[in-house]
Amino acid sequence: MYTFESRVRYSETDENGLLSIAGIVDYFQDVSTFQSEDLGIGVEYLRSQNMLWVMSAWQIVIHRYPSLGERIVAGTLPYAFRSFMGLRNFFLDTADGERLVEANSVWTLMDFRKRTPVRPTQEMLEKYVLEEKLPMDYASRKIGMPKDGRAHEGFAVGRQHLDGNHHVNNGQYIHMAMDYLPADFKIGQMRAEYKKSALLHDVIVPVVKEEENCVTVCLCSEDQAPYAVVELTRKQEYA
Repeated sequence: MYTFESRVRYSETDENGLLSIAGIVDYFQDVSTFQSEDLGIGVEYLRSQNMLWVMSAWQIVIHRYPSLGERIVAGTLPYAFRSFMGLRNFFLDTADGERLVEANSVWTLMDFRKRTPVRPTQEMLEKYVLEEKLPMDYASRKIGMPKDGRAHEGFAVGRQHLDGNHHVNNGQYIHMAMDYLPADFKIGQMRAEYKKSALLHDVIVPVVKEEENCVTVCLCSEDQAPYAVVELTRKQEYA
């Protein structure tokens, strides 16, 4: 298990003064990156091997959103390798150990030039110490395409959407999907399935299906092929 301590910054909060879902995703991407860097199998190592990790699926469950200034602990643990796929849990806790957020993720290791799946090196298998996965309610990594969804006006991928691998960062798709939520919609669970990478100047056409407690957004190409499908489930509040 790998963790780092932080404090919720103003720049990470939403209009209600709480850590945003985008901020949560950023913490999770950072903690896994920090772990890989500290193990010596981070960005530069992957480049030397002509490899990159590509996100295939997210499931994030939010129990409570931490507020501005709250001290938090971000953590991660890899729990399985399956051929060219890596499975990894994440969590966000308070400094006192309250579990705020838990997540599951599926990653695919790719050849950078060929864009084909490759198996991890022996060094990676040895350095990522596998642990027992978190006890959470695991959902399927597959998300059905929304039927009878409403297509919205498309927009072009800009440089602000890209990461160091020159494709749209997985967190950016979540930003995009959230633009189509009702104003009073508080997210309790976010699931995302990534189909293919969008690149600079590609046009993304959102197709949105709204249900009572769930909004599904397919971020598609102009020929309706999905880049990513994001499912946002309303948080249930109990008295």
